[in-house]
Amino acid sequence: MLGGSRGSPPGPPVRAPHGVLCPVNSKLQHYIQLAALSVVVIGCFQILQPFIPALLFAAVACSASWPLHLRLRSRLNGRATVSAAVMTLLLVVLVIGPSSLLAMSLADDVTHAVERVRLLLDAGPMPPPAWLRELPLVGVPLDNYWHRIADSREEFVALLKSLIEPTKTVLLVAGRAVAGSLIQMLFAAFVLFFFYRDGEKLVASARAMLGTLAGGHGDEILDTVSHTVTGVVHGIFGTALAQALVALAGFWVAGVPGALVLAAATFFLSMIPVGPPLIWGGATIWLFQQDQPGWGVFMLLWGLLAISSIDNVVKPLLISRHSALPMLLIVLGVFGGIAAFGFIGIFIGPPMLAVGLNLVQMWTARPAAGATATSSTAAPDQGL
Repeated sequence: MLGGSRGSPPGPPVRAPHGVLCPVNSKLQHYIQLAALSVVVIGCFQILQPFIPALLFAAVACSASWPLHLRLRSRLNGRATVSAAVMTLLLVVLVIGPSSLLAMSLADDVTHAVERVRLLLDAGPMPPPAWLRELPLVGVPLDNYWHRIADSREEFVALLKSLIEPTKTVLLVAGRAVAGSLIQMLFAAFVLFFFYRDGEKLVASARAMLGTLAGGHGDEILDTVSHTVTGVVHGIFGTALAQALVALAGFWVAGVPGALVLAAATFFLSMIPVGPPLIWGGATIWLFQQDQPGWGVFMLLWGLLAISSIDNVVKPLLISRHSALPMLLIVLGVFGGIAAFGFIGIFIGPPMLAVGLNLVQMWTARPAAGATATSSTAAPDQGL
């Protein structure tokens, strides 16, 4: 029987059951699927890349103002479309409108500054102020340098011309950045309408995606992101808005020109240390130079007691403890957001850094909690 089995012809080749792929074909199909998915993801990123700042701004604004949207929707008998339109219009009036006015005012100020420089070039150098020579250490060298430039009109004109070109370049770049950010804000308002209207569906999709990627921690991550963004926006930008409104009232009462532009500058500079005093301090100096010492004293006291003190009173009431950001991260978020996304990055940088910080703290605290639980369960076994 052994010999017969050796001489028997080979049987038919074994085939895989119908519908079951061979291992090689299965791996090849898997690689093809990954390649196709990568192409789709890269293509979508390339398409959405110009609108990433607008999408992030719309997400931050929607998350921070979502409770207000829910109250408004309940007052409107659940009409989500009308509520979304009202909330979007409110954003345009409160954020995009003042930003546009600030941009146009800055453009006018640049035009006036260029005209003054031209008049200065025609009139020649002016004498240095008397107090310049009294400055310690640097007063005498600066005064001598000023006189040397004043004695040589050619050197003075050459110096100003050498300064005008870099200044013009910086202003042009800044103008383009502001214009681009305004366009991003307009697109963000368009996106924000759909975020408000379809917010529940978007959150449900995000929860399902995070549940797939992060397991049982998806809801925790989404709640952390929502609470952090709301706390940071209310704390930082709410305080900035309060300081800007109080500063606007003080500038208007004291008769300081360009009160709206100065208030807008106070809003943005309030996010960095010693920012608002640069604005109301300059207004105080201007009032004293205009021979208005009474209004100058008023502006000084208003800035110390009203504008600057809001940061210590309003911010603790608006920002929650778990979403508080160190001052260093706030400054990095503001300037890093501007560098990454332009003018609109002011509203994106601090919330994103706060979200990243809280997520890192949450993920690093979880292994420690797991280790504590393991040690507590192992302790009774060691006692036995």
